Amino acid sequence: MNQPDAANQPDTPIVPVPRAARLAALDAALPLLACPHCHGPLRREQSALACPAGHRFDIARAGYVNLLGHAAPANADTPAMVAARERFLGAGAYDPIADAVAAVLARVLPPRDAAIAEFGAGPGFYLAAVRAAAPPHTTALATDISPAAARRAAGRGLASVVADTWAGLPVADACLDGVCCVFAPRNPAELARVVRPGGTVVLVTPARDHLVELRERLGLLAVRPDAGPAAWQALRGAGFDVDVARPITYALRVEPAQARDLVEMGPNAHHAHGSADEPLTVTVSVELATAQRRR
Repeated sequence: MNQPDAANQPDTPIVPVPRAARLAALDAALPLLACPHCHGPLRREQSALACPAGHRFDIARAGYVNLLGHAAPANADTPAMVAARERFLGAGAYDPIADAVAAVLARVLPPRDAAIAEFGAGPGFYLAAVRAAAPPHTTALATDISPAAARRAAGRGLASVVADTWAGLPVADACLDGVCCVFAPRNPAELARVVRPGGTVVLVTPARDHLVELRERLGLLAVRPDAGPAAWQALRGAGFDVDVARPITYALRVEPAQARDLVEMGPNAHHAHGSADEPLTVTVSVELATAQRRR
């Protein structure tokens, strides 16, 4: 596998798609959505989504819709965190992970009219890669608890919704052919509810040595040693058959600015930590598992 160098690759800023295209993406995803209050179907009425029971949700000017029902929690990604993530991912540092997720789902999706989602999608980086590799006429839905992240996902032309994975997803039952969860919280019971029998979940979790050099030097949060196995076991208990995980490991050289973005784009942004003042080579080490919903 080619080893990306985040220090030498140019940034690839997003060119936001027009609002009309964002609304078209949201329209295409309406069959996948459900009212968070009554679980009824949603339709678009000009600049809002509405259900038959009369619940209405305004569509933001940026093209996403907040189905959370309340303000985002304090630990939701801030605009600064989302911007750091966009800079870091835009330099290609995690392209091998995105490519692997996209390749797995592209192989298992129906040949056309598939429905996919990413929960905890952030700015939609991984879902956009999956959509680009997916069969024609694939509908893609991004959810995240952060409005700032949802805004950026909508800017990629993805149907984008603010939602809380743990509180219950505003997604219709058994409507998804594929789901990816990359470095994100996942609710096994909700995954079992929204994924069709035979559908596939791709799960990426950090391995023990993920970013170990940076974590040790800057005093960052530790990686849970059993993060992957615990997640796979939870999926098995929810009705999925989990394949043996595939490791993805490579060295990544980062300049101090990239190291700062790498730290500030995740949970470490909420905690005290040191800073890097010179280039550093770090280990990217994750485990990619696939889980199929039992028929």
